[in-house]
Amino acid sequence: MKKVFTRPESFNDIPMHYCPGCTHGIIHRLVAETIDELNMVDRAIGVAPVGCSVFIYNYIDCDMYQASHGRAPAVATGVKRVVPDGVVFTYQGDGDMAAIGTAEIVHAAARGENITVIFVNNAVYAMTGGQMAPTTLMGQKTTTTPHGRESDANGYPVKMAEMLSTLDGSSYISRVSVHDPKNINKAKKSIKKAFEVQMENKGFTMVEVLSICPTNWGLSPKESVKWLDENMIPYYPLGEYKVPAEV
Repeated sequence: MKKVFTRPESFNDIPMHYCPGCTHGIIHRLVAETIDELNMVDRAIGVAPVGCSVFIYNYIDCDMYQASHGRAPAVATGVKRVVPDGVVFTYQGDGDMAAIGTAEIVHAAARGENITVIFVNNAVYAMTGGQMAPTTLMGQKTTTTPHGRESDANGYPVKMAEMLSTLDGSSYISRVSVHDPKNINKAKKSIKKAFEVQMENKGFTMVEVLSICPTNWGLSPKESVKWLDENMIPYYPLGEYKVPAEV
């Protein structure tokens, strides 16, 4: 029988710890597939900070660093400058990258650091108990906004793809989702393009991935997929926000 689907070689064959329905595992697989297809496992160097995203070092078989909370872009900058031939990427959540790590990600993009950032946006602090994140939607209930996020008390959600795409140092910026097969395929193409742009030495690349968090949203996985489609995508439109002219 012909095998048509298998585990990527760079994806470790171990059970995942993520909550039922969490789409971190899907995103991990897309990164692993890209590493395999671009034949860069011996060059890939990942950086994971604090949060659910930190556990990627258990699942992808390449060199990995763990950074302090929010500091993955700073660590990745140092790694890339010391190992310029490496394909350096960070894997970060919204609580990490869009809050405590805002300065690091903005200035890495402004400097045009030749790294790739995989930014997982599930609109909540997941690992630490479901608190409001910079990306939490207006009216969304969290453990720190039990009546829903309000602009006068909590401000407005941060749109990272739009913001970083305005910086001259950024080269490729996109926002994708992994809530259904069609969008998973689009996400894979975008992640692969981001790595290819880095390998062509064209500067800073980031792929924002909309992801579900059933546990902290208080919804079933099926309900979470619907909620993302109906609530997150209208506020965080999918698409490529910045593309090198020749790509």
